[in-house]
Amino acid sequence: MWWQKSYDVVIAGSGLGAASLAYKLSSAGLKILILERGEWPKRDDEDWKAESILIQSRYAQKSPTFIQQYESSTPAETHMNENVGGMSVFYGGAAFRMRETDFGAWPYHYAELAPFYDQAEELLEVHGARGEDPLEPASNQPYPFPSLQLNPPAQRIYDAASKLGMRPFRTPLAINFKNKVRSLCIQCETCDGYPCRLNAKNEATTILAKAQASGNLDIATGVLVDKVHSHADSVRSIDCVSQKDGTRHSIKSKLFLISAGTIGSAGILLRSQLDSRFPHARLIGKNLMRHANGIVSAIFPFKTNPRREFHKQVCVSHFYEDARTHDGFATGIIQDIYTPQSKVIRHFGPKGLSFVGAALSPFIQNLLCIAEDEPQEKNRVFLSSKTDEHGVSLLEIEHSYTQRDEIRRDFLMSQAKRILRKAGGIPCNQMLINTFSHALGTARFGISDRSAVLNSQCQFFGLKNLYVVDGSFMPTSAGVNPSLTIVANALKVAEHLSKSRESWS
Repeated sequence: MWWQKSYDVVIAGSGLGAASLAYKLSSAGLKILILERGEWPKRDDEDWKAESILIQSRYAQKSPTFIQQYESSTPAETHMNENVGGMSVFYGGAAFRMRETDFGAWPYHYAELAPFYDQAEELLEVHGARGEDPLEPASNQPYPFPSLQLNPPAQRIYDAASKLGMRPFRTPLAINFKNKVRSLCIQCETCDGYPCRLNAKNEATTILAKAQASGNLDIATGVLVDKVHSHADSVRSIDCVSQKDGTRHSIKSKLFLISAGTIGSAGILLRSQLDSRFPHARLIGKNLMRHANGIVSAIFPFKTNPRREFHKQVCVSHFYEDARTHDGFATGIIQDIYTPQSKVIRHFGPKGLSFVGAALSPFIQNLLCIAEDEPQEKNRVFLSSKTDEHGVSLLEIEHSYTQRDEIRRDFLMSQAKRILRKAGGIPCNQMLINTFSHALGTARFGISDRSAVLNSQCQFFGLKNLYVVDGSFMPTSAGVNPSLTIVANALKVAEHLSKSRESWS
């Protein structure tokens, strides 16, 4: 059994950061164990059903997280998804690089991460077209695969934004449209928010499959990581519990990587009580970011997507730098996004309007606005006084936006309305996003332990063999989807670990 074997590396979590590290390190001959609290995605008919995934929450954790947000007076009990591959299983495949100007608060510049962005795009087989994005950062290589021709709903948004002088471009996508070695995307509507039944999205499970081919990777599912034990300058073991039978195990290794997602990783570090030894551990869980996101909807006098095809293909970055000069943060981007099925609108829609919205859903088109949000220490993940059935402390979240966050988001939403009007629609609703699918920043990296949890290589200050490699490391959120940056950073850390093996082994 896995708890009886010897490993060079133990990784808590199996999302994009974990998978990318496992891929590189297993290829270098290291024996690796991944501990994942969830199970493998089912990849069956239920994974493409709105009732199963969006309404009944098929992959929801049994244990709740308590979230207080948008100035609510009490925390809400929320059951987040848990599964091998983490949140990437449910993402829509957008694969953006951060822009050079986004690295002002980072311990290195864009140029240092650029070669790993190249590797990340290769690993995720990104489809795109260099030169279309007017603010595209520098790259020495083309995308691995070309972009698709725009489908009619996306073309509608592209044409409208172009008429307004906004220079839209085709979104770089980590979805398998061209590589015939694997299942090809059939361009359906069940991408954002759903596991892909065909496994045609290039996400963490895709990378894990490549890593497993080395024969050096074991993945233990249904295993919840509780905490790590450290002494002097090293972590000695990691404690975990089987969610299947409640048995506990303490796993020893040479190297420990925490990659359980921005919220889950904060929980592991907090339960490890590192603040008793390291002053900078007071920052663990703080500076939680998730972008300031909103969706604008418009009604059209015709069916907007009669063939019900994939159309998350267009992005507008025209306003990305507008806020930078006066507040130092990116305004963000606007993306085309699908319309939920009528049954989903009926279930989640605004009270009194849900049935009307459901009836009109074939005539609706939406735009997603992603604005950068500012890191704040008061936005945090912390330990609850409650525990799960295995005695592991549950987590609570407190989050609110600054006024400047809201200004950036509301500005993007006003521009989204302009695009939808030019496309022939009448804006009819706007909705704020309350999920933490873009959660970032709870173990930020930096140049000093006075202001950061991790150093520039994502090593925990003071512990030579403990690293954090998911979205937790990011000190700012930028104004684009974070997936590609998480992969690029993990590949950068993997190279560092391979070169510095003597320092931790």
